[in-house]
Amino acid sequence: MSPTKERSDKTRATSALNLTLAAVVSQVGCLTSVIVLAALFGGLWLDSHFSTKPVITVGLIVISIPITLFSMIWVVKKATSRINTDGEQNPQPSMKEELISE
Repeated sequence: MSPTKERSDKTRATSALNLTLAAVVSQVGCLTSVIVLAALFGGLWLDSHFSTKPVITVGLIVISIPITLFSMIWVVKKATSRINTDGEQNPQPSMKEELISE
């Protein structure tokens, strides 16, 4: 294989990894926004319905924090397991191995 072809394959692999990481970050950001906004608007609606001005809203937002953290961990673990599974099917050198080889 020519050096140009190797560099092209490395660049393609790095680009694919970067796109995957960007997708995971955007999924986590959207999921966090949805959970927090659902807690906020749900809390505001429940507070207006039961006339308990800030109590339910604050409670739901506080409860949404650990839910958001656990959901972030779940999404990241799922994505990284997919990345590792793909790596087993199509073995690619790790970033550390690529840096050492250059």
